[in-house]
Amino acid sequence: MRNSNSEKGILPTRLRCAIYTRKSTEEGLDQEFNSLDAQREAAEAFIQSQRQEGWIALPELYDDGGFTGANMDRPALQRLLLGVEAGELDCVVVYKVDRLSRSLLDFTRMLSVFEKHQVSFVAVTQQFNTSTSLGRLTLNILLSFAQFERELIGERTRDKMSSARKKGKWVGGCPVLGYDVDPGGGRLVVNEAEAERVRAIFALFEEQGSAPRTLAEMERRGWRLKSWTRQTGQFRAGGPFALNSLRRLLTNVVYTGRIRHQGQTYPGEHAAIVAPAAWERVQNLLTHPAAFARGKSRNKHLALLSGLLYCESCGTPMAYSYAGKDDRKYPYYVCLNAQRKGWAVCPGKSLPARGIEESVLGRIREAQRAILDPSAWEQLDRARQVEAIQAIVERIGYDGTARQISIRFHPPAIPAAGQEERA
Repeated sequence: MRNSNSEKGILPTRLRCAIYTRKSTEEGLDQEFNSLDAQREAAEAFIQSQRQEGWIALPELYDDGGFTGANMDRPALQRLLLGVEAGELDCVVVYKVDRLSRSLLDFTRMLSVFEKHQVSFVAVTQQFNTSTSLGRLTLNILLSFAQFERELIGERTRDKMSSARKKGKWVGGCPVLGYDVDPGGGRLVVNEAEAERVRAIFALFEEQGSAPRTLAEMERRGWRLKSWTRQTGQFRAGGPFALNSLRRLLTNVVYTGRIRHQGQTYPGEHAAIVAPAAWERVQNLLTHPAAFARGKSRNKHLALLSGLLYCESCGTPMAYSYAGKDDRKYPYYVCLNAQRKGWAVCPGKSLPARGIEESVLGRIREAQRAILDPSAWEQLDRARQVEAIQAIVERIGYDGTARQISIRFHPPAIPAAGQEERA
């Protein structure tokens, strides 16, 4: 029988143990004592039993609640791996092998990282020694069954959802504008106020025939995406519409009282809120190339006025560019005529990007205060800001001699459609 270090009178080597816990769903995590707590308690008891060998439990929590074991996209797991690579721990302790991963490939990769940094791995309820060939075989067998179980659960879930969809049932997800989720039966019920808004959006797009112009008018009216409350009580406020979210709304077959599944549509349990004739007219309009065309060239730098700004003196576009110095960029718009033929041919030449962009935003807000409200504007990312400007503005002219700009808006985004505002 092997004598322990304590029996020999030798102080045990300190073994820093990190406990990792995981649960696939968020169900029950709000309880006072949940699954993660149970896993940690079992791991702490195991580490305590090895105290004579120098095992100690690190205080840092590595808990992934509501994350699948099918991949490694888990915040606590990533922190754990960083700790392994930094040499901050000596052993990883889990309740069962499948808590760390249900993918044989992912686990093999993690195990190689552990071995590289001399970190051992222990599963409290599944004892094996990975230093032997038999132990590694046992581990691979356990992981293979864990992966098989995950795939089997996925197949059953997909079959159940497929069957429910074919029967016209709503199977969950984020509720859409126009419907609420019945707390009693988990089905969609019409929200009359939102349903009227959906019908108005369909009518507006049918009138405009253009998604950018429709989007601009919706922004002017202050229409937003659906706001809803999760089962946990967390409120999700609806943000502004974008081209993608507008497209999803206009093509969502749910509004016709049907459910789409694998390319087929089935009668739904919920009521329709868009008439079949209006739906067909909008779908026909959506097939037209101009419906979502922005009419602008590729804008890889997300320049706010790209494709809109023109030099009035030369009649040519002004392109976005920048100069660099000491890792800093100085963006500007330059007249293409001056760029190609020399600065002498154009009085405008170039102008700072920030100045002209702020001037244009100011003129738009003066023309109609409801458009591009400063507080809402700051919440948009750059891509959404570019979409908003190009949906509202048709052309911007810059007179280099008079140092003035003129803006022509898309009709009917503002009352003075077709007229120019001088600055």
